Amino acid sequence: MTTAGSAMQGRRLRRQGGFSLIELMIAMMLGLLVVGAAIGIFLSNRRAYQATEGVGRVQEGVRTAFELMSRDVREAAGNPCVNNLPIANVLNNPAASWWSNLTVWGDAFRGFVADEDMTDLTIGGDAGQRVAGTQAVQLFTADDNVATISAHDTGTYKFTLNTTTSGIATGDIVMACNARQASIFQVSAASGDEVFHGTSGTPGNCATGLGIPMECGTGTTFAYTAPNSVLVRVHATRWYIGNGTNGPALYQQVATGNGTVTTQEVADGVTNLSVLYLVSGQTAYQAADAVADWSTVTSARITLSLAGTDKVGANDEVIERQLIHVVSLRNRNP
Repeated sequence: MTTAGSAMQGRRLRRQGGFSLIELMIAMMLGLLVVGAAIGIFLSNRRAYQATEGVGRVQEGVRTAFELMSRDVREAAGNPCVNNLPIANVLNNPAASWWSNLTVWGDAFRGFVADEDMTDLTIGGDAGQRVAGTQAVQLFTADDNVATISAHDTGTYKFTLNTTTSGIATGDIVMACNARQASIFQVSAASGDEVFHGTSGTPGNCATGLGIPMECGTGTTFAYTAPNSVLVRVHATRWYIGNGTNGPALYQQVATGNGTVTTQEVADGVTNLSVLYLVSGQTAYQAADAVADWSTVTSARITLSLAGTDKVGANDEVIERQLIHVVSLRNRNP
């Protein structure tokens, strides 16, 4: 082989030479760094997405709950007569239960500060119990289905209504009212257009007279005359933060006929309920313990604090949100 041929063969061998071991190691290291960074970004984004999606689910559920709560607050303290009426409450031992303890219609809407005692609602760690350090709202309102009283026989404790489809049934807590006064009692019997206010039932009525002043055992006789008197069912509701299935949750309690109370978890992931109240003639909202007269409250500023279930961040924090809604009490505003 000539010298020229040997040189050409050497150049071909040099062109066919591969990467050195060091070059391969550097390439592999750079590849691992790129792949590791990509995996880290992917996991971080996936974690953030899951957390945000979790909060989004909570927010959607709470928005529905917010609408239910807002509707209750908006309709609070409403009755078909006059809001400042004196009330004869003839229920047996009304102070024993939260849903029967109403003697002044001005208290048909009221709030409770954190850890303030509430009848029949324990602060504790068991399911459905109120979470310590949280506020609550309690309200009464009259039903939309109002029946006019055609006659009232005080001797047989019987109201005769102008309709047979009032929806009032035995055991219901109802209100009779006119421009002079109101009476809260339990229906001892109901059939068609006849509604009775005897003393049978649970808790039952302490007297058959519906007048003021109320003297349980005898009672002051008062006749609700037609057609200026009406009869309507009374609803009692309260909202609070309780111990739910997956932690703190927004709860609603509703009192139905015969004193039956239904407690339901409305929205999970709600960690706190905070309410401020606007008093007529004032421009600033205030806490419940600053309200001297609940009959003067015209609106409520409700804040719900939410927390997701997925932990994010260096210290395993969860994503938190707040929903704020101002609700006007329709029955106390022009």
